[in-house]
Amino acid sequence: MLLGTWNLENLFLPGGPSGPKDKAAYEAKLAALAAVITELDPTLLGVQEVGDPTALGDLLDMVGGDWHTALSEHPDGRGIRVGFVSRVPLRVLADTTAFPRKLRPVQVDDTGGETAAAGRGFLAVEAGPLRAAVCHLKSKLLSYPGDRFQPRDEGERARFGAYALYRRAAEAAALRALADELLAGAGQERDVAVVGDLNDEVQAATTQILLGPPGSEIGTGGFDAPDRGDAVRLWNIAPLIPAAQRFSRVNSGRRELIDHVLLSHRLVHRVLEAGTGLPGANAPHLPSIGPNPAERRGEPGSDHAPVWARFG
Repeated sequence: MLLGTWNLENLFLPGGPSGPKDKAAYEAKLAALAAVITELDPTLLGVQEVGDPTALGDLLDMVGGDWHTALSEHPDGRGIRVGFVSRVPLRVLADTTAFPRKLRPVQVDDTGGETAAAGRGFLAVEAGPLRAAVCHLKSKLLSYPGDRFQPRDEGERARFGAYALYRRAAEAAALRALADELLAGAGQERDVAVVGDLNDEVQAATTQILLGPPGSEIGTGGFDAPDRGDAVRLWNIAPLIPAAQRFSRVNSGRRELIDHVLLSHRLVHRVLEAGTGLPGANAPHLPSIGPNPAERRGEPGSDHAPVWARFG
């Protein structure tokens, strides 16, 4: 079994404000995505930035074979959402944007506007014995009032960076609450995975929120020593990815691992190999992106690499 996650980058039909400009560019994008999925051959793949469900159908038609899909019914304001594509039937367990009950709304702009929900839905499914959730947390790429991608001054940059961090942290707490439901205090017996674009790196506080109790990290002496935390922990597969492959996006020339696969105790001990990009490749070939994501409109493929784990 191969489980993965991939941000498909603006998977829209041609002609819209975020999609390819024409049919030729659309088909080039689909062909580039389909080639990766075909070679990856996932059993279950969490996907992000699905703008139009029809476009996802066109992509899977190009890949060929039998696929099952589940998409969140909670896209963001730009129309992108998360989902799963699977070789096995899927049953939706949850599709939610709710913050945990005790978490207050967070500030989102200079006017004092607040939000009490995630910007994009978290989707949880059951695929055979596996329970999995997929997410796309608030981006680190900042936008400002008036559809600007550059701040008026450094004070505005700092404030909006803080607002984005508030939202991403709250969304991480909400996703952890969903993970708790999937684990149900039985991570030693249950196959549970949380996958997606966390929009931050392994050691970021928002990413760490999702792991649960500290201890037993991969590569430490406690990894093979059972303890009470194993029932509710999640393990990030990042240390199992070869160092040369340990990135999923290139931001202004800097390699970042911001897409993650997190696993329950039972599942992490069954990992045979993990990687980014295509199995067998030395490292993903990715474009470097800047602060304006609109500059890549219509480009083929994706600005992210898939992140995956294979199980025995």
